[in-house]
Amino acid sequence: MYDILIIGAGIVGTGIARELSKYKLKVAVLEKDTDVANETTKANSAIVHGGYDAKEESLMAKLNVLGNSLYEDLCNELSVPFKRNGSLVLAFNDEEVEHLNVLYNRGIINKVPGLAIINQEKLREIEPNVDEKAIAALHCASAGIVSPWEFAEALIDNAVENGVELFLNTEVENIEKTDDIFHIYTNTGVFHGKYVINCTGVHADLIHKMIAPESFKILPRKGEYFVLDKNQGKRVNQTVFQCPSKLGKGILVTPTVHGNLLVGPDAQDIDNRYDVSTATDRLDYIKFKGSHSIKDINFRENIRTFAGIRAESDRGDFIVEESSIKGFFDIAGIKSPGLSAAPAIALAAIDLLKDSGAHLIKKENFVTPRKHTLFMHLSPEEKAQKIKEDNRFGRIICRCEMITEGEIVEAIHRPVKATTMDAVKRRCRPGSGRCQGGFCGPRVQEIIARELNKDIKDVILDKANSYILIEELKK
Repeated sequence: MYDILIIGAGIVGTGIARELSKYKLKVAVLEKDTDVANETTKANSAIVHGGYDAKEESLMAKLNVLGNSLYEDLCNELSVPFKRNGSLVLAFNDEEVEHLNVLYNRGIINKVPGLAIINQEKLREIEPNVDEKAIAALHCASAGIVSPWEFAEALIDNAVENGVELFLNTEVENIEKTDDIFHIYTNTGVFHGKYVINCTGVHADLIHKMIAPESFKILPRKGEYFVLDKNQGKRVNQTVFQCPSKLGKGILVTPTVHGNLLVGPDAQDIDNRYDVSTATDRLDYIKFKGSHSIKDINFRENIRTFAGIRAESDRGDFIVEESSIKGFFDIAGIKSPGLSAAPAIALAAIDLLKDSGAHLIKKENFVTPRKHTLFMHLSPEEKAQKIKEDNRFGRIICRCEMITEGEIVEAIHRPVKATTMDAVKRRCRPGSGRCQGGFCGPRVQEIIARELNKDIKDVILDKANSYILIEELKK
């Protein structure tokens, strides 16, 4: 019997789990995938928005601005890369300049710090590679960039260190409630709990309807991206947007916290909640639009394309509420700026539980997060000491990202173990560089097999049954 059951281990579910781990509660997280952060959280723009775009007085605006303010301290505490690099919204004509004023005034009402409309001269000064046709921009100094999957993984690691139980490969099939207790039926068994929090992204309306009458619909919207090599990463310092449309914030160009350049996304309303395919015509459109903002982007330096699906709701705002079934909470429709708002959403979930009668008592012995090693960020003296303590830190496995065997072993043995190739990649980046794992992949696979005492053929890429090796062809 659990006090609270969380369904879904994306950035919202892991954030709520970590916040709940500060209390004397028995909490479990149920995740249908092989790892956390494996859907929308791993495939988005990785931006911490300022909060000027969300409509005045909306829940989205309130939680975006609060969430943004919490990021720096949280990421420092969890050893997650974060940079407050700022953002720009470009205007190319007088009509778009008028829209910048709308966004500026909205941002002031939303209490977004560091907003200013800058002229063409100032724009060229801070971003010399912006297209010459841009005549003005809205500058937001508080915007930032983060590694979303690393953030979610750090949150769940710390939650597990503090007693939260995580059940991967556990898909919810039905939910019932009898005598004030919820019974969640999954492919691995039945879980019982007093409260349930639905954080399932594009599947949130389907999970909701297992226990309550329909009250919202999720409308999946796909966006495709380019990831360019690090030699393109300095084309911009800040996140550069074009004026937004009814479909979203438009094609952006941004550096990543790891030094690459990200261009995208487009916006396609789709029916298939699992369709993360990319298409040449959509990518050509992204190239065209991205080059309209930043000149001379060399798309031949592309190292990867990908697509993510965001959870648009038919309500148009975040859904953070107790459903018509007492004790069942929906955290749904968390589209952009959902990543930005995630820390604040976790706090809002705590308030919902308290309002519903949950008895929450703070722990006296909350365990602070363990620091993990970023070997290439160490000083020469620190590197020498680390290698002396463990010679595996002296062996480079991923030459593109300069990741050591010691870091890979640490990632495998974190509180939430990395058991797949992509799980290791998301935690410490082998395979994220120019060769995309072409050289280091086999070695990482061997290390996973060795550390987990598995047959190497049982080490999968990411999703269930995504086998890499099937049989030996030549002895």
